Amino acid sequence: MTLTHETTVEECAAQARQFLAQSDAEFAAGDTRQGAEKLYGAATQAVIAAAIQRGWTFRSHRDNKNAATRLADEYRDPLLSAGFTAAERFHVHFHHGDMEDYEIAASRPGVRGYVERMLELVGDYQADGGGRAETRTRP
Repeated sequence: MTLTHETTVEECAAQARQFLAQSDAEFAAGDTRQGAEKLYGAATQAVIAAAIQRGWTFRSHRDNKNAATRLADEYRDPLLSAGFTAAERFHVHFHHGDMEDYEIAASRPGVRGYVERMLELVGDYQADGGGRAETRTRP
């Protein structure tokens, strides 16, 4: 028997928030690798939520990277692509443990802010019914 589940925007947004909280707890406990992976996961879930809203593919790392780039173009905000790139650095740290403490301390708030910004955009997009991209610019 094969079970299929259609992932929803709301589920991805909730998962992103949960991963942010888990990331904070892992970093507080001193586990930078798990904290890093949860932070990356939060960024990815936020991007997936936006991709679902727009009908874009999101099943691979490349899909998510492309979605972040498309979002940067849509909102005329290059930080929407750069934020995902910064999150990817935390994913690499999970696998290799190669970020120094000062790098984590310097980069973590930016990635957290990226996730929060993405979730805000997802909420705004949903609230306005997915209005014209040309009207969505960063304040």
